Amino acid sequence: MKCFRVASLFAALVPFAALAADAPVAPATVKELFADFDPGKDPLDAKVVREWEKDGIVYRSVTFHIATFKGKPARMAAFYAFSKGAKELPGLLHLHGGGQRAFLAEVDFYARRGYACLSINWGGREMENAKDGDPNTDWGAVDPTQKNVPGYFNLMPGDKYLDPIESPRNNNWYLLTLGARRGLTFLEQQPEVDAGRLGVYGHSMGGSLTVYVAGTDDRVKAAAPSVGGSGFRTESWPLLPQVKMETPKGDVKLFNATMGFESYASNIKAPLLWLGATNDFHGIMDDTYRTGELISRCSIRYSFTPHMNHRFTPEFAVTRPLWFDQCLKTSFTFPKTPDSKLVLATDDHIPELQVTPDPSQAVAEVHIYYSIDPDPRARFWRSAAPKRDGETWTAKLPIMSVDQPLFAFANLTYPLKKSESEPNARPTERFVISSLLHTAVAKDIQHNGVQATDMPDSLIDDFSNGWQDWYLLEAGNPHHWEFSTRKIADPKWQGQPGQRLTLNMDAEKPNELVIVLTENFFRSYRGKTQEFAAVVKVNGGRETQAISLEPRDFKTSDGEALASWKNVDVLSLRAYYEKDGKLLGSKSWVGGQPQFRKLLWQGDDR
Repeated sequence: MKCFRVASLFAALVPFAALAADAPVAPATVKELFADFDPGKDPLDAKVVREWEKDGIVYRSVTFHIATFKGKPARMAAFYAFSKGAKELPGLLHLHGGGQRAFLAEVDFYARRGYACLSINWGGREMENAKDGDPNTDWGAVDPTQKNVPGYFNLMPGDKYLDPIESPRNNNWYLLTLGARRGLTFLEQQPEVDAGRLGVYGHSMGGSLTVYVAGTDDRVKAAAPSVGGSGFRTESWPLLPQVKMETPKGDVKLFNATMGFESYASNIKAPLLWLGATNDFHGIMDDTYRTGELISRCSIRYSFTPHMNHRFTPEFAVTRPLWFDQCLKTSFTFPKTPDSKLVLATDDHIPELQVTPDPSQAVAEVHIYYSIDPDPRARFWRSAAPKRDGETWTAKLPIMSVDQPLFAFANLTYPLKKSESEPNARPTERFVISSLLHTAVAKDIQHNGVQATDMPDSLIDDFSNGWQDWYLLEAGNPHHWEFSTRKIADPKWQGQPGQRLTLNMDAEKPNELVIVLTENFFRSYRGKTQEFAAVVKVNGGRETQAISLEPRDFKTSDGEALASWKNVDVLSLRAYYEKDGKLLGSKSWVGGQPQFRKLLWQGDDR
């Protein structure tokens, strides 16, 4: 295929029709798409909007030239910070997430950690502490912001797009990648920055943009995307084909070849840490690992917080600054990704996961998880009990059926020499890295002689392991806490007809406890997603109270009662619940948090 080529940055960013008499041809690969873009060619024309100092840190609100699109210049606004008087600092480019903006907290944190950090305002929202008349990001004749949401999956021409033909240059991510790479140019031109030590990171949409930048710019020496950048977005999941995948506006093959994250992964040369959550809706765990397999020319680590969606606990979040410390400052050393193996053919016909950590560092804890749910967003991760034999930990993974797939991975916890932190998490003295993800399909399970040895269990939790199978939101807040689990979506702990949900608990003072059940969570292929809530009077006095509920006790905000336990995916214990202007419970919980003793099904025996 003959590809259209131009000689200058300006020419590369104006419509094809203005530059060639012949019919233009759209770029068909990542290499072709960015071949004519030189991020250092045009003058940055950087301007300082405002500068201030605090505790030896210099902060600047700045703008700089991105490029000229369709004859109109585009400029980026950003925050920049560094330690006053410092030289040869590693530079970090922060890419904010969807609906967000440049973060002062990010540049402040990393400046205090010994970096020069730039947080670009690619989405164009008003900057923090902006004053009247302050310039902001202005994309000129194009719009890759969330005011133009269709543009993230678009290849077709239009008023806010570059090319008059179907082309990947009509995609928002292409423009955002150009803007982010110009951010790297800003960093490398600052006198306090070592241009040979640049890193990039971002969360959610910022994580996606991190993969685009790392896959197109060799100046990146370390990358750390979180819950974003997982590839294969247009391909159906083989084990769950009923899930409707995203469909681009334009040719799917052209989109995958030029804008699919999987097409960028093989170009990434920088060491990469992928920070994830096992149940994330955006950075799909399975696809993240699948994309990571294509990053073969650099070191890679994973750190997946169990049970969470789009957020992390501190020991996982802290891996990002530690990763940059290793890659850009050589002041920290990560253990290698542990060796792991899913063994199906065993003497007792029960699958097992074997994990052997890198022996260079002493591991504090090994946690092994497995699941039989093909939906990565909604699956419950069971905790297995590993046993150590020499340098290897092994856990049995009993299952109830050989007709379902099996997923397994491990998290390894390591101690830190001192307490470390991250901008959005409390300090921690531990960090966690994950093994690879292992998947076995039913055919392989059956072929290897695995037997269904597990049985249903009416005891959902006796809390002897704390919140091991739960995820906690606002856990330290005395009034706004929320404790949730996906455990009752697992067939082993699923409620049956005729059973009642029973909770044994005690509380210091009388209150109202709200129990919320979510039906078809991320499973629109199965039915409508709905939340059903029940309000329970808590006696107080620290005497154990038994609460017993049936499906009809749980209702939507419109008064619809839950029909059965069958499609319930999430159970939440909350201080209050607010929906459609209606408040259940109270935002002022009285006394200490309740103590939960036992959660179980009672009624007809299974």
